[in-house]
Amino acid sequence: DYSESVDALQRAVAVLKTQGHDRKQASLVQVSALKELSLIPESAKKTLDAFLQQDPEGLEVSAPEAYGYEFQSHGIIEMLEKLLDEFIAERTKLEKEEMNGKHAYDMLMQDLTAQIQQATQDREEKSEVKSKTLQAKADAEGDLKDTSDTRDADQHYLDDLTATCEMKASD
Repeated sequence: DYSESVDALQRAVAVLKTQGHDRKQASLVQVSALKELSLIPESAKKTLDAFLQQDPEGLEVSAPEAYGYEFQSHGIIEMLEKLLDEFIAERTKLEKEEMNGKHAYDMLMQDLTAQIQQATQDREEKSEVKSKTLQAKADAEGDLKDTSDTRDADQHYLDDLTATCEMKASD
Protein backbone atom coordinates (compact mmCIF):
# COMPACT_ATOMS: atom_id res chain seq x y z
CA ASP A 1 0.00 0.00 0.00
CA TYR A 2 1.01 3.57 -0.58
CA SER A 3 0.45 4.47 3.08
CA GLU A 4 2.98 1.89 4.23
CA SER A 5 5.47 3.05 1.59
CA VAL A 6 4.98 6.67 2.60
CA ASP A 7 5.58 5.80 6.27
CA ALA A 8 8.71 3.80 5.40
CA LEU A 9 10.07 6.62 3.25
CA GLN A 10 9.41 9.20 5.97
CA ARG A 11 11.30 7.07 8.49
CA ALA A 12 14.18 6.50 6.05
CA VAL A 13 14.52 10.23 5.31
CA ALA A 14 14.41 11.02 9.04
CA VAL A 15 17.16 8.45 9.79
CA LEU A 16 19.36 9.70 6.96
CA LYS A 17 18.89 13.31 8.02
CA THR A 18 19.93 12.49 11.60
CA GLN A 19 23.06 10.85 10.19
CA GLY A 20 23.64 13.80 7.83
CA HIS A 21 26.84 15.16 9.34
CA ASP A 22 30.55 14.64 8.78
CA ARG A 23 32.53 12.39 11.14
CA LYS A 24 35.81 13.48 12.68
CA GLN A 25 39.09 11.67 12.24
CA ALA A 26 39.85 8.89 14.75
CA SER A 27 41.23 10.28 17.96
CA LEU A 28 44.53 9.42 19.55
CA VAL A 29 42.65 7.33 22.11
CA GLN A 30 42.15 4.73 19.44
CA VAL A 31 45.87 4.83 18.64
CA SER A 32 46.73 4.38 22.31
CA ALA A 33 44.49 1.32 22.39
CA LEU A 34 46.92 -0.33 19.97
CA LYS A 35 49.48 -0.59 22.81
CA GLU A 36 47.23 -3.09 24.57
CA LEU A 37 47.22 -5.57 21.68
CA SER A 38 49.50 -8.57 22.08
CA LEU A 39 50.26 -8.83 18.36
CA ILE A 40 52.00 -5.44 18.26
CA PRO A 41 55.81 -5.84 18.70
CA GLU A 42 57.46 -4.17 21.71
CA SER A 43 59.47 -1.80 19.54
CA ALA A 44 56.27 -0.53 17.86
CA LYS A 45 54.68 -0.06 21.27
CA LYS A 46 57.65 2.10 22.41
CA THR A 47 57.35 4.18 19.24
CA LEU A 48 53.62 4.65 19.88
CA ASP A 49 54.39 5.73 23.48
CA ALA A 50 56.86 8.28 22.22
CA PHE A 51 54.33 9.56 19.70
CA LEU A 52 51.60 9.82 22.31
CA GLN A 53 53.95 11.70 24.70
CA GLN A 54 54.21 14.56 22.20
CA ASP A 55 52.04 17.65 22.59
CA PRO A 56 48.71 16.97 20.82
CA GLU A 57 48.16 20.69 20.29
CA GLY A 58 51.27 20.89 18.16
CA LEU A 59 50.16 17.98 16.05
CA GLU A 60 46.78 19.54 15.32
CA VAL A 61 48.31 22.85 14.24
CA SER A 62 50.78 21.29 11.87
CA ALA A 63 48.17 19.53 9.70
CA PRO A 64 44.62 20.61 8.85
CA GLU A 65 42.00 18.36 10.33
CA ALA A 66 40.31 16.14 7.78
CA TYR A 67 37.03 14.39 8.32
CA GLY A 68 37.21 10.65 8.71
CA TYR A 69 33.92 10.37 6.84
CA GLU A 70 32.14 13.04 4.88
CA PHE A 71 28.38 12.56 4.57
CA GLN A 72 27.61 11.93 0.90
CA SER A 73 23.98 10.82 0.98
CA HIS A 74 22.39 14.19 0.19
CA GLY A 75 21.47 12.91 -3.28
CA ILE A 76 19.82 9.85 -1.76
CA ILE A 77 17.83 12.02 0.65
CA GLU A 78 16.67 14.24 -2.22
CA MET A 79 15.69 11.17 -4.27
CA LEU A 80 13.78 9.68 -1.32
CA GLU A 81 12.01 12.99 -0.67
CA LYS A 82 11.03 13.19 -4.36
CA LEU A 83 9.80 9.60 -4.23
CA LEU A 84 7.91 10.41 -1.01
CA ASP A 85 6.20 13.36 -2.74
CA GLU A 86 5.25 11.13 -5.69
CA PHE A 87 3.86 8.45 -3.38
CA ILE A 88 1.84 11.01 -1.41
CA ALA A 89 0.44 12.44 -4.66
CA GLU A 90 -0.44 8.94 -5.94
CA ARG A 91 -2.01 7.98 -2.60
CA THR A 92 -4.05 11.20 -2.63
CA LYS A 93 -5.16 10.48 -6.20
CA LEU A 94 -6.18 6.93 -5.28
CA GLU A 95 -8.02 8.11 -2.17
CA LYS A 96 -9.90 10.65 -4.29
CA GLU A 97 -10.81 7.96 -6.84
CA GLU A 98 -11.95 5.69 -4.01
CA MET A 99 -14.09 8.45 -2.50
CA ASN A 100 -15.62 9.22 -5.93
CA GLY A 101 -16.34 5.51 -6.41
CA LYS A 102 -17.89 5.28 -2.96
CA HIS A 103 -19.99 8.37 -3.65
CA ALA A 104 -21.16 6.91 -6.98
CA TYR A 105 -22.02 3.64 -5.22
CA ASP A 106 -23.93 5.47 -2.49
CA MET A 107 -25.85 7.48 -5.09
CA LEU A 108 -26.66 4.30 -7.04
CA MET A 109 -27.84 2.55 -3.87
CA GLN A 110 -29.98 5.54 -2.94
CA ASP A 111 -31.50 5.62 -6.44
CA LEU A 112 -32.17 1.87 -6.45
CA THR A 113 -33.69 2.03 -2.97
CA ALA A 114 -35.97 4.86 -4.11
CA GLN A 115 -36.93 2.86 -7.21
CA ILE A 116 -37.73 -0.19 -5.06
CA GLN A 117 -39.85 1.90 -2.70
CA GLN A 118 -41.68 3.54 -5.63
CA ALA A 119 -42.28 0.16 -7.31
CA THR A 120 -43.58 -1.28 -4.02
CA GLN A 121 -45.91 1.68 -3.58
CA ASP A 122 -47.11 1.40 -7.20
CA ARG A 123 -47.72 -2.33 -6.75
CA GLU A 124 -49.68 -1.74 -3.57
CA GLU A 125 -51.75 0.97 -5.25
CA LYS A 126 -52.43 -1.26 -8.27
CA SER A 127 -53.36 -4.12 -5.97
CA GLU A 128 -55.75 -1.85 -4.08
CA VAL A 129 -57.27 -0.54 -7.33
CA LYS A 130 -57.58 -4.11 -8.63
CA SER A 131 -59.30 -5.31 -5.47
CA LYS A 132 -61.69 -2.33 -5.58
CA THR A 133 -62.36 -3.02 -9.26
CA LEU A 134 -62.99 -6.71 -8.58
CA GLN A 135 -65.31 -5.79 -5.70
CA ALA A 136 -67.15 -3.30 -7.88
CA LYS A 137 -67.44 -5.95 -10.61
CA ALA A 138 -68.80 -8.48 -8.11
CA ASP A 139 -71.27 -5.89 -6.80
CA ALA A 140 -72.30 -4.99 -10.36
CA GLU A 141 -72.74 -8.64 -11.28
CA GLY A 142 -74.83 -9.16 -8.14
CA ASP A 143 -76.92 -6.10 -8.97
CA LEU A 144 -77.29 -7.34 -12.56
CA LYS A 145 -78.46 -10.74 -11.35
CA ASP A 146 -80.93 -9.14 -8.93
CA THR A 147 -82.18 -6.77 -11.63
CA SER A 148 -82.44 -9.60 -14.16
CA ASP A 149 -84.31 -11.78 -11.67
CA THR A 150 -86.63 -8.87 -10.82
CA ARG A 151 -87.19 -8.13 -14.54
CA ASP A 152 -87.85 -11.81 -15.25
CA ALA A 153 -90.31 -11.92 -12.33
CA ASP A 154 -91.93 -8.68 -13.49
CA GLN A 155 -92.11 -10.02 -17.06
CA HIS A 156 -93.70 -13.22 -15.80
CA TYR A 157 -96.19 -11.17 -13.73
CA LEU A 158 -96.90 -8.98 -16.76
CA ASP A 159 -97.44 -12.04 -18.96
CA ASP A 160 -99.81 -13.55 -16.34
CA LEU A 161 -101.64 -10.25 -15.92
CA THR A 162 -101.99 -9.75 -19.66
CA ALA A 163 -103.30 -13.30 -20.04
CA THR A 164 -105.77 -12.73 -17.21
CA CYS A 165 -106.92 -9.45 -18.72
CA GLU A 166 -107.37 -10.99 -22.13
CA MET A 167 -109.35 -13.80 -20.61
CA LYS A 168 -111.61 -11.44 -18.77
CA ALA A 169 -112.01 -9.28 -21.82
CA SER A 170 -113.01 -12.22 -23.99
CA ASP A 171 -115.56 -13.42 -21.49
